Amino acid sequence: MNKARVIAFYLPQFHPIPENDRWWMKGFTEWTNVGKARPLFPGHYQPKVPADLGYYDLRVPETRKAQADMAKEYGIEGFCYWHYWFGNGKRLLERPFNEVLSSDEPDFPFCLAWANESWRGFYHGIKSKDTLINQLYPGEQDNIAHFHEVLPAFKDHRYITVDGKPLFMVYHPLDHPEMKEFIELWRTLAVQNGLKGVYFIGQTYHLKEEKERLMKMGFDAINVVRLFDFEKKAALTYKYAKWKHKIFRIPKVVEYKKASSFFVGDEEYEENIIPTIIPNWDHSPRSRGKSLVLNHAEPSYFARHLKEAIKRIENKPLDHRLAFVKSWNEWAEGNYLEPDLHYGKRYLEVIKKNVVEG
Repeated sequence: MNKARVIAFYLPQFHPIPENDRWWMKGFTEWTNVGKARPLFPGHYQPKVPADLGYYDLRVPETRKAQADMAKEYGIEGFCYWHYWFGNGKRLLERPFNEVLSSDEPDFPFCLAWANESWRGFYHGIKSKDTLINQLYPGEQDNIAHFHEVLPAFKDHRYITVDGKPLFMVYHPLDHPEMKEFIELWRTLAVQNGLKGVYFIGQTYHLKEEKERLMKMGFDAINVVRLFDFEKKAALTYKYAKWKHKIFRIPKVVEYKKASSFFVGDEEYEENIIPTIIPNWDHSPRSRGKSLVLNHAEPSYFARHLKEAIKRIENKPLDHRLAFVKSWNEWAEGNYLEPDLHYGKRYLEVIKKNVVEG
């Protein structure tokens, strides 16, 4: 049994879809951004090249199984697939997860996180103000249709549960105009369909400001992401990075060792506050000189951060000993656990050493 329930966010962007063909270029996938990345300042580690799994295509079942086998070996409990439902039944990037669900392979736990946001801005690699697709909230009938879309996953024997309830995360909970009603409706529908309910987790980057509102909406727990906490807590460091960015037209560069010391806080000792584990970050493949780069994201510094996160949850009841890794395979954000040519499996080895009971 592992010391913690470590679940890794999983990006299903690594296969072509007609929409990306139209918006970008024929055959576009996240590898397109990854492959064109170049060093933007002395010592900048780019491009990042995948090792063991290569430049994979998530339509290939052997790739999905290899990912799951690797994750399981190194102490990851399961994948949290980003789930795209834009309203009125519109989905994107659903094929990899749908095939995992329908084929019953790989036999590896999973859950879903609703990435409820419009695709716009440089976080999606868009330089203009154009919107590729809008996130809509059409109302109750759409919420019902959405529930029945994910119900087969909720009932799958591999689905990750907390207190016997399927875990479902919402990325931007405060963006939903009727989040409280959404939660109540889905819980009712879950019971009507033979489930114990739904264990709802709301994600936030602003815990202090949003905690009370999220709990009043009915969330069971909050996943806090402190990726940018250093901006206030190490203000001089960040101001210097912004100054260099402005003068030299390079990304905002902050040392990972410094930034990672703020990746967890005391609130994560609370049973319903879930930490986020962040091995690395370099957004330059998508946003070039406008990006943030956490430089020298060495596995040894990651180990220090991971130990602090585990310390926050080790005394919680086992079912609630949750931590999310951001991320398994966000390669264009320089945010991944999968092996690359430089570090190999060293990030995974850090997790295995600190999570898997020997």
